[in-house]
Amino acid sequence: MPLTRRDFARRSALTGAGVALIGTAGVLATTDGALAAEDPAAPEDAPEGSHAGPGYGPLVPDPAGILALPAGFTYKIITYSGKTKLESGEFTPSNHDGTATFEGARGVTLLVNNHELKGPRANWKYPVPLTEGLVYDPAASGGCTVVEVRRGGEVAEWVGIAGTSTNCAGGRTRWGTWLTCEENSDRAGKNGMTKDHGYVFEVDPHDRRANRDPKPLKFFGRYDHEAVVVDPKRGHAYLTEDASGPNGLLYRWVPPKGFEHGRGQYRKLADDAGVLQAPQCFDSGGRYVDDLSRATKIGTVYGVDWVDVPDRDAKTVDVRKQFKPGEVTGARKLEGMWWADGGAYVVSSYARAESPGTPHDGQVWFYDPRRRTLTLKVLLGVNPDPSKDGAFDGPDNITVSPFGGLILAEDGEGVSHLFGATERGRTYPIARNDLNIGTPEKPEFSEFTGVVFSPDGKTLYANIQQPGIMLAITGPWKRQR
Repeated sequence: MPLTRRDFARRSALTGAGVALIGTAGVLATTDGALAAEDPAAPEDAPEGSHAGPGYGPLVPDPAGILALPAGFTYKIITYSGKTKLESGEFTPSNHDGTATFEGARGVTLLVNNHELKGPRANWKYPVPLTEGLVYDPAASGGCTVVEVRRGGEVAEWVGIAGTSTNCAGGRTRWGTWLTCEENSDRAGKNGMTKDHGYVFEVDPHDRRANRDPKPLKFFGRYDHEAVVVDPKRGHAYLTEDASGPNGLLYRWVPPKGFEHGRGQYRKLADDAGVLQAPQCFDSGGRYVDDLSRATKIGTVYGVDWVDVPDRDAKTVDVRKQFKPGEVTGARKLEGMWWADGGAYVVSSYARAESPGTPHDGQVWFYDPRRRTLTLKVLLGVNPDPSKDGAFDGPDNITVSPFGGLILAEDGEGVSHLFGATERGRTYPIARNDLNIGTPEKPEFSEFTGVVFSPDGKTLYANIQQPGIMLAITGPWKRQR
């Protein structure tokens, strides 16, 4: 039954904000228009090296020129494109992106790592190798690798899927697999491709045989996919689209009645299984909201109805362009997602002239499936000078920290960070990319991607996308209050 605008307006009038803000992340927000909250100075009588406020103190430049971290933290390089090698002898592919961790046998940590490589293989020095039996389209350069980190620190890496395009983010399933998303919807014949792209594929890090003969999960739709999460209670999948002209959409896939999730079950579904839908949002007054950039205050709550997608495979018209004005709600650069607290955290990286609302440098929304509401949790104002350290902009990949709050990977301009947002609405730095891939005169720092904790919560994994470096960060983690 849809959540009617009248019911939502009545509920909002009774409760004020519309819903109670609940969950371990709380109200994760910088103050209105803020770029980053500065920590108060430590008291004069505080022990040397102590740090007041959220986070872990200032970042210390890295003598090796790779990763600046707070004092007491260290990093280890797990894979490095062009330097480390796969089990089969080829070099680790480049352009690391979305990543998930899984608990393996005998203390092993398994990671599935996307490689965001677009277009023909000849365009890239280190594409994902075309491993026999694991190839979807031999013309495409992207895919995933599986990284095994053993208890003694030894690392092994192999191909999980190859021949896919622009594998950006994705999502972990509760049954222990990875859904990798193609952020490119080239048809066969375009850019040298031999098959249609713009799909989601499932990769099993525990069973290499399960990944043979890759099958696109077409029921999730064909468009520029970014990320996906699966509601473990209801079985719905939520997917983001990074697009503009018009802006991209948040999607919901409702499985067919009686479908039971689990390893290998998605492969059994027909291409048109279930229903793919897009959101129609409205405010507390029952007014339709065309774009999430309209929200300018933390705690803004929108009611959500879901509208069926007419042609999910976009045979003639892009999915987001199949709707008439007033039918759905979009947002610019819908990026990372994470399932926690009974719902989905959803990132909108920034909004500029292509969005109808107020410009911003990052939003994080929380979708509550029980209440069918979207609540604005994080809002970053426009960063006036991204070349200077200290402010945060352009959040992309996201995870919920076992120590409270969120951790976000920057994909903005200028300096690039991993940063946290606390329950009290404070932001703080965790790491800075010190690897300059530009020139001394015009420095350039690649985005962070694939931020995720190990299953035991002791190690934070993250990637520097270019050239492609996976890092393991350890240190004195503490609860962020």
